[in-house]
Order: sequence, then C-alpha cells, then structure tokens
Amino acid sequence: MKIVAILAEGFEETEFIAVTDLLRRAKLDVCIVSSTEQLTVTGAHDFKIVADKLWNDTDFKNADCIFLPGGMPGVTNLQANKNVVNAVQDFAKNDKYVCAICAAPLVLADAGVLENKKFTCYPSTASEIKTGIYSEDSVVIDGKIITSRGVGTALDLGLSLVSVFCGKDKAETLRKAVVYGI
Repeated sequence: MKIVAILAEGFEETEFIAVTDLLRRAKLDVCIVSSTEQLTVTGAHDFKIVADKLWNDTDFKNADCIFLPGGMPGVTNLQANKNVVNAVQDFAKNDKYVCAICAAPLVLADAGVLENKKFTCYPSTASEIKTGIYSEDSVVIDGKIITSRGVGTALDLGLSLVSVFCGKDKAETLRKAVVYGI
C-alpha cells in the first residue's frame, strides 16, 4: 500500500502528523508530497514540514491512496491547484483510495467525487459542499472515499485507515500501543 500525503501552505499540522504517523507506524509506505515549488511547507500554525518529494518528482500512478489534510489556507491552496484536483479525480476514476479530513473534502467536491457518496467534514464546511450525503460521524467510509471531521478525529481517521489497509487486528494493536481510548 503506497499513500501520497499532499501538503499545501497552511495545512493543519495535527491532522497531517497524526494520520501519517499512524500509517507509518503500521509500516505503510507514506510519501509526503509538496504541492508547492519547495520541499519545506509551512502549516497553519507556522510548523514547517519537509516533504519527501516535490509534485513533479512523484509517481502517482503507483500510489494506492491520496490523503489531503485540512487547515486554512491549506485547503484553499489545494483547491486552487489544478494538479491536486486532477489527481483526486484520477484516483477516484481508477478505483484508488481518496482520503480527506476537516475542510479538505471541499477539494473532493471540486473534483466531483462526492456525488452520491456519504462523507463528513469540518462542521462549518458542510454547507459549502452541495453534493454527496453529509454525516456527522467521526470517520465516514463510502467505498474508497474516506473522510473525517477535523483535528479531534485525526487519530480516528488514522486508525480507520490502518484498519482498512492492514486489518482490524493491526489497527487494534496500534490503538493500544499509542494508548488511544484506554
């Protein structure tokens, strides 16, 4: 399982780190990709993350999942980037996993992949998404579209992804190892 985690200036740091940390702890191949011209991307709260690769140096064809963290203005920057919107469309069209948290489901809506799909997102963002079926669940899995609500649900999302990609036993072992919900 190869996952590409996409960063834009202004991403929500906790959502990005919590999810990708759990995926890497599960020994999944996570490639952090900058959607900017620089490897170092600054989050919404001025934390700097150094990506593994720049967009043009990334092999998206061999990836199984694309993950978009939320945050502002990160999501606005993702929406404005046609490469990101096109990648989301390509992943969905090729029956690959598309994952977004917080306000990032706005990008999924822009890409047209939420049509007739259940999803969740940051509460104030829900009214901006005109397609799909909104849910207030912590994590919503509808086929290969996986969404979550925000910082407070980031560990839920990470563990849900581990469950989907590695099985429930691995997710439960990891949940106990990070002392989540205990």
